[in-house]
Amino acid sequence: MASRVCAASRPGKLWLRETKQKLSQILKCSPVEIIFNSGASEGNNTVLKSVWNEIGQVRSEFMISQVEHPSVIKTADYLESLGAVIKRIPVSQDGQIDMQFIKDNLSFKTALVSVMFANNETGTIFPIAEISQLAHASGALMHSDCVQMLGKSSVDFASLQLDYGTFSAHKYYSLKGTGFTFVKKGSPWVPLIHGGGQERARRGGTENILGIATLGIVLENFSEANKKIPEIARLRDLMENIILQKAKEVFITAAASPRLSNTSNMIISGVDGETLLMSLDLKGFSVSTGAACSSGNPEPSPVLLNMGLTRAQAQNSLRVSLGINTTESNIRDFTTTLLAVIEKLRSLNEINKEEKYDAVK
Repeated sequence: MASRVCAASRPGKLWLRETKQKLSQILKCSPVEIIFNSGASEGNNTVLKSVWNEIGQVRSEFMISQVEHPSVIKTADYLESLGAVIKRIPVSQDGQIDMQFIKDNLSFKTALVSVMFANNETGTIFPIAEISQLAHASGALMHSDCVQMLGKSSVDFASLQLDYGTFSAHKYYSLKGTGFTFVKKGSPWVPLIHGGGQERARRGGTENILGIATLGIVLENFSEANKKIPEIARLRDLMENIILQKAKEVFITAAASPRLSNTSNMIISGVDGETLLMSLDLKGFSVSTGAACSSGNPEPSPVLLNMGLTRAQAQNSLRVSLGINTTESNIRDFTTTLLAVIEKLRSLNEINKEEKYDAVK
């Protein structure tokens, strides 16, 4: 890295062209089918709104899964307020998308089917290629939020047969605030941001040269990173097996479904997810939970609720993500700490229950 010429000393357009070329080789598409933007949220908004603006008067129905990222769900809600018909595809408790629902509801009125490549909370991988075939057979376009794809799955992007694919650079070891959208040649596209002639007048605004250049540099190690996917999966499985063997009343969400190599979502009974998260954070482990706090009131993950989990289960969830630098030593340190924290929190809960019982007596 030290021998590299810094981004500031090279023409911005050169960085743009080089990064697009690298992405086109990975995605097996044309460089002109890639549009740089601020990330997948912008990309998802632009795709859904473009399809509505261009063909919504002819085909007014959109189909999205119930576990999409909020940038898809909220955009679909917005289009619904404009007159679009939104059909929401159910997902089972084991993470499987309802393919029969898709088959039963696709018609000549369907404009777009939008299903993420893999869920960001559970890691469940959806059968995008099969869904694309069904969508195209009905004349509909196919979009997938592919944020969870790069570096986490060895699936060939071209095999998905997408009309649109949206990505965020920070999900692949690059900087936040940078992303890109794959737009198949001939697919409807209306700029979300109008302005100058950037990105062939498809996305106005000065390009984030630093973010794009950084992505280009990181992509140079793409092949090597992909080779680590099986090892990451092994470490994920090792972590889950240790926890399941040594802790009672823990289950792995969608364990029987195809999942990303790096993602594990577990439900730990008797332990509040937010409390567990804070306890692990104090121990130096960065994990996340399906429960989010809003104005001090914990709200369980909509994804887990839409999969059929109870509120209590969703609030007891913990999501752990591994990366290319995760080692077996890291896994063993984490599991040792997690098991100790679970035991401590459960003990405190039992004490609190006994005190409440004594108070009632």
